[in-house]
Amino acid sequence: MIRFDRSQQRLAAGVSALAGFIDAIGFVESGGFFVSFMTGNSTRLAVGAAEWTAAALIAGAIIALFLTGVVAGSLLAARAAVRRSGWILLSVTMLLAVAGALRLFDLAWLSVACLALAMGMVNAAIEGRGGAVVGVTYMTGTLVHMGHKIANALRGDGDARWLPHLALWAALVVGAIAGARAVIWSPPLAYGLAVLFSAGLTARAPWAERRT
Repeated sequence: MIRFDRSQQRLAAGVSALAGFIDAIGFVESGGFFVSFMTGNSTRLAVGAAEWTAAALIAGAIIALFLTGVVAGSLLAARAAVRRSGWILLSVTMLLAVAGALRLFDLAWLSVACLALAMGMVNAAIEGRGGAVVGVTYMTGTLVHMGHKIANALRGDGDARWLPHLALWAALVVGAIAGARAVIWSPPLAYGLAVLFSAGLTARAPWAERRT
């Protein structure tokens, strides 16, 4: 994260907030499964398999959809080259719009499937110097990096820039809070807000890319 300029850091934080918003929608809509946090789904798959419950199949299906989104996003990013963020976010916005339309017809599980595809794809959106890619839908690595840099700050040695990692994590948490409140109040509204949020990030992406 620290290898990115400020415009990319802000875009990454925005995408992370979007991921938190959508993951909260998916979690509520699916009854406790994640559309962006595959470590949690892997644990749910394992526990479901041990207990011989349908949770294993549901978690496995969401993981497969997420992985499909990652592959599709990576292929699209390779073709888009320097304009990858804009094209990836545009594709994510369209998937979210499809998810919202499906939800209007009470096809909640198909909506969740679209959300998982979108969250896999969005991980290809942010690329910085040297080809580094920010994983914006999972925070374990971000927290580990932040912890190491806090330790460096306490020791007075090495790279101690931990605030960008904190900003990325905080953005996801704030987004998740907003997404949870929105979907609990009105699922159609929550999907609509997700589409608008993603469209706004899509519009901002070219400006951030011009500064790389």
